[in-house]
Amino acid sequence: MTETVDRRRLLTSAVVGSAALAGATALGSLAPEAAFAAGEQTTEPGAPDPDFAEGRITGISAGMLFVTGSDLALWRIRITSGTSIWKLRPTTFDQVAIGDGLYARGLRLPDGTLAADSVWVNIVNVHAHIAAIGRNVLHLDHKGKRIVGHLVPGTSAARYNDTPAVADMSMLRVGKHVQVIGAWVPDTNEVEIATVYANA
Repeated sequence: MTETVDRRRLLTSAVVGSAALAGATALGSLAPEAAFAAGEQTTEPGAPDPDFAEGRITGISAGMLFVTGSDLALWRIRITSGTSIWKLRPTTFDQVAIGDGLYARGLRLPDGTLAADSVWVNIVNVHAHIAAIGRNVLHLDHKGKRIVGHLVPGTSAARYNDTPAVADMSMLRVGKHVQVIGAWVPDTNEVEIATVYANA
């Protein structure tokens, strides 16, 4: 049996309540980098992926997220017992709020809902230069716009030259190019940093 069929059966079971899943990470990585990874190509080139949604949350009701996409598509995203949720770190459904942005991957069901196996809330992937460094803060220049990146003790990490992530930010330097994955603070120019990628 293929992985796609297994995934379909697991998510469908979770939706109808005949199976309780410990977490969808067995179906795919919840790491924030996975939100930006290309999925398995099952659609025509250039066609939208029916198993991927993005946008801002406009409503929350009984395990369902109502989302308006950047293309104005309307999504109903079902959170199941098997859905894994990331909001700067792995978290729970009660931490998701109206106004949050998200990316979600899952399985499009016959009723049009997306049964989510992974949801990344407020996730951003920014390439920038460090303009200034303060206590627990990086001021970033992204295409001429300033972003305030907050370092969150116990969560934020740096990866230098593709080494494993460490909490030590001492090798970051003003003027250096970095890639930042983090959680946007809605309607601001601020980001809570999960990972900073930099060359030492």
